[in-house]
Amino acid sequence: MKATPSLPSWAPRIAQEDIRRLYALDAAGIYDEELLDKIGWGLKARCESFLNANQAVAGNITCPSCSGEIHHHATSKKDLLTCPSCQWSATWGDYFATIQHKQLSGAEPVLVFFAEFVERFPQAKTAQEKMFRIDRLLHGFHYYGKTPTRPVAINLIEGRLSEVMDFLDALSFSEHSTDGVQQQRAEWQEKIRYARSWGKKP
Repeated sequence: MKATPSLPSWAPRIAQEDIRRLYALDAAGIYDEELLDKIGWGLKARCESFLNANQAVAGNITCPSCSGEIHHHATSKKDLLTCPSCQWSATWGDYFATIQHKQLSGAEPVLVFFAEFVERFPQAKTAQEKMFRIDRLLHGFHYYGKTPTRPVAINLIEGRLSEVMDFLDALSFSEHSTDGVQQQRAEWQEKIRYARSWGKKP
């Protein structure tokens, strides 16, 4: 009997409750280093999955067996992907099914934004820097031209689009919040009306 090929496993989106607790603590002027690291490194893993999934759709796959490079031009679900290094293989249909409907797609500006977080979060040395980086990521947007359409948080936080937007709106902020977080919230509020109207489109 032929063995089923191993397929990629993508990092999951982050639980809302963890993020809600992080912001409540930040608004109280409290830094929970363990929680910051749990969320920050979880977001980094999710961003890396997002980047790798988009690269796979563009024709460059990281082999899930040996991490070798697989370049492909698959156009049909029946097209076979084969790793030249370890001979791992799977159909494009089976591989793409691991990506589809998982909130793992986005245009170039989002890829650049996520790549920036992947690079810079590990460089954050203080709790304040970590919180600022997390907040900046969660309050980013997808764009259509220069119009913000939907928050990138839908790719990062569990929930449907409308739920995620309501969740971000309800996060705790105060004069004790990390420097820069309140300013990013103000920018978010200016853009959210576009995102909400976008979310209502069929």
